[in-house]
Amino acid sequence: MGEFNNKNFKDDTILIHAGRNPHKYDGIVNPPVFHASTVLASSLDDFYNFDQKRISYGIHGTETSFALECAIAALEHGAGTILCPSGLAAITTTIIACAKSGDHILITDNTYGPTRVFMNKLMAKFGVEVEYFPPMIGDDIKNMIKSNTSLIWMESPGSQTFEISDITAICKIAQDNDIITAIDNTWAAGYYYKPLDFGVDISVQAATKYISGHSDCMLGVITCNQKTLKKIRQTWDLLGQAVAPDDVYLAMRGLRTMAVRLRQHSENAIKFANWLKSRPEIIKIMHPALDTDPHHKLWQRDFTGSSGLFGFVMQDMGKKTLAKMMDGLKIFGMGYSWGGFESLLIPCDPSLNRSVSKWDNNGGQTMRIHIGLEDIDDLINDFELGLERLKT
Repeated sequence: MGEFNNKNFKDDTILIHAGRNPHKYDGIVNPPVFHASTVLASSLDDFYNFDQKRISYGIHGTETSFALECAIAALEHGAGTILCPSGLAAITTTIIACAKSGDHILITDNTYGPTRVFMNKLMAKFGVEVEYFPPMIGDDIKNMIKSNTSLIWMESPGSQTFEISDITAICKIAQDNDIITAIDNTWAAGYYYKPLDFGVDISVQAATKYISGHSDCMLGVITCNQKTLKKIRQTWDLLGQAVAPDDVYLAMRGLRTMAVRLRQHSENAIKFANWLKSRPEIIKIMHPALDTDPHHKLWQRDFTGSSGLFGFVMQDMGKKTLAKMMDGLKIFGMGYSWGGFESLLIPCDPSLNRSVSKWDNNGGQTMRIHIGLEDIDDLINDFELGLERLKT
């Protein structure tokens, strides 16, 4: 078995082989799990040169973490990937690395809620000016650029409302003004969208979601281009970020099957969303892969597929009536996170996390749904029975 060259293969093959070197470990297929804090020097000279070594202390990584970093960097076409203990940790590490006191940061108004809280409560506290922009701003973002703008933070599709932003247009303005761009790419999992190929400098994912895929692991990943890799890694090191090797192992195991899982998530979700169209209780569906979605053409231009997460608005019948539907569901669970094998459904209120773009729910109740890997007919039947309970 010769050396695997990522550039010669497509994503499905990369997901299986990148980051593996079986013959380094007596032919064992999976990289070993190294639990390490102390790493011993072989001599005094070796000790004095520890900073030059690839492995010198557990917090900086071992062969276990390097394998996952290599695989994800290959998937996202990055110069390198850095692991963090959660998706939020990956987000905050990236933002801290790209901003200093006195800087101005632009953030999409449909960003993940905890990102907004971090910006408003912590970065503002340290003298960073935070300004939000409408997700569909495109190249009009040029009108918001200031001389001290250091970062543009994006998320596409947007959290809870699933707008597709014109990332290419935004990145062109950023490049013209020497501004770093970063995106939360969790929905597409680095598989259906390659931000770095579209001019983005940094792609961040909650690997807790589709990469791990089994709802049992907390992990974040930051994939950088050559320009930003050193900057992010230095900040990551200063913050003392470290990921437990067992979580890395779980993520690596999940990564190997992500392609086939994503295809099933996508197929199930599109079938489910199309079925929702037939229901009178549903006012609006937010799924960019549907040709009826207002963001479909932009999604079609940039993305190669869709995942299992989308949103919809249903008639608002009050919490008591909604509970009749939700509490009797047999398959859909109620809980945060998503990207695991199971289906989830929760009510949400995007208006609580908007400041410059209004969320219009048409007087209904906004819902976020993750379609898992269950049989699609069982999912539809479970939900249909739930809708029928609304009438009782």
